[in-house]
Amino acid sequence: MIFRQLFDNASSTYTYLVADERSREAIIIDSVFEQSARDLALIRELDLKLQYAIDTHCHADHVTGAWLMKQKTGCRIGAAKVIGATNVDIELEHHDVISFGRHSLEVRATPGHTNGCLTYVTEDQARAFTGDTLLIRGCGRADFQQGNASTLYDSIREQILSLPDSCLIYPGHDYSGRTVSSVAEEKAFNARIGGGANKGDFVGYMDAMRLPHPKHIDIALP
Repeated sequence: MIFRQLFDNASSTYTYLVADERSREAIIIDSVFEQSARDLALIRELDLKLQYAIDTHCHADHVTGAWLMKQKTGCRIGAAKVIGATNVDIELEHHDVISFGRHSLEVRATPGHTNGCLTYVTEDQARAFTGDTLLIRGCGRADFQQGNASTLYDSIREQILSLPDSCLIYPGHDYSGRTVSSVAEEKAFNARIGGGANKGDFVGYMDAMRLPHPKHIDIALP
């Protein structure tokens, strides 16, 4: 599998490009509008055929580049069915499978940060693209966009930390220069949900957080 991790400094957002080496069919995950030229150049350079532009959730910190990817490549846009977004080609639900060449991504519904969060897991369960649901040594906030800390706890525990310990975790953001973690690492070292933290501990921690308004929420969300 071809795999690239790309970064937007302004929003500290990770974009992921995965592709099949033989067919050259590709998927881009969490594209950022301002980085569309960079991403399109890489797709052309690697001679890839972009099949899908998918998002892990409706972002509050940047504008998705999915529609521009479709305009430039003819790919299909995928997003969670529950958010009811317009101009979406495939409405994704739990356990859907998105294929690209010989490879595929399993869709796992992981609400809690928002009600429409999705995690994408490669067919061999070697990689999970967790968006803002599970970050490296942290997790997404749960105080807006129909967020719910109890639901977020269940999503992380049941849909992500249930994957093999060796599964690599690729988050939607990182603010400390980290690029990847693993299920085993997050079980051991994530102070919010790892170790012996129970749901009560997690919900109490999340409810006590006081976070600023996301910078681009007014233009990123309809």
